[in-house]
Amino acid sequence: MNKIAIFGANGRMGRVLIDALDQAQNATLCAAYVRASSSMMGVDVGELAGIGQRGMAVIDANKADLSCVDVIIDFTLPDALEVNLALCIEHKKPVVIGTTGLNKSQKEVLHRASQHIPIVFAANYSVGVNLLLNLARQTARVMGDTADIEIIEGHHRFKKDAPSGTAVAIGEAIADELGRDLASCAVYGREGDTGERDQKTIGFATIRAGDIVGEHTALFADIGERIELTHKASSRLTFANGAVKAAIWLKNKPIGLYDMQDVLGLA
Repeated sequence: MNKIAIFGANGRMGRVLIDALDQAQNATLCAAYVRASSSMMGVDVGELAGIGQRGMAVIDANKADLSCVDVIIDFTLPDALEVNLALCIEHKKPVVIGTTGLNKSQKEVLHRASQHIPIVFAANYSVGVNLLLNLARQTARVMGDTADIEIIEGHHRFKKDAPSGTAVAIGEAIADELGRDLASCAVYGREGDTGERDQKTIGFATIRAGDIVGEHTALFADIGERIELTHKASSRLTFANGAVKAAIWLKNKPIGLYDMQDVLGLA
């Protein structure tokens, strides 16, 4: 049995991860951590996830004993990344990271950490989204030189970063396939007299509304035809189950930085 710990157990994804591990056949939750300041400290993990008592309390991440852990799943906030990675390195534990909205400095910390421990880092752990990334590359290869490319994403009203990490990942996959630099060709929103569209750009549109779990579309529009690749998630369990799959895959892997394309054999 694969023993999994969770950093950020009190977050939206943390709670769903508890539920996913409760249902998993070949993985089990062995520890759930929160910040010392969390009001959820000491709460039963089952009560936290809304699945009934499980006889395990949420504990302080600063006092984490990782000796019983095979792999850690971290869906915390960007400002917790460096501390959490240091703890994983100290205990030589593989980690699956689902934190989005990382800045350049935090991504560098992540890359440095991958020289010491195995890490899976993905903007999205959904199997369907990772298939979409693969299909977006194929479509860019065929249509990218003539089609206008737009990425449309929607999430719930509480999401703090925009565009989503998944939308950026789609843009990066397409730009990489076309030999473009996303930082130079991305257009984030349009207003007023913007002039005629530059075909070499990749546009992004963001929707924040209600309780949308996650919707992403890669649009390739040419004169006379267009292709729309769309993924819609209706439950966060989709992402949690993917993260658990990644954690099981990561156990005993060599030191390095991996993503869900590696986990699913799509790389």
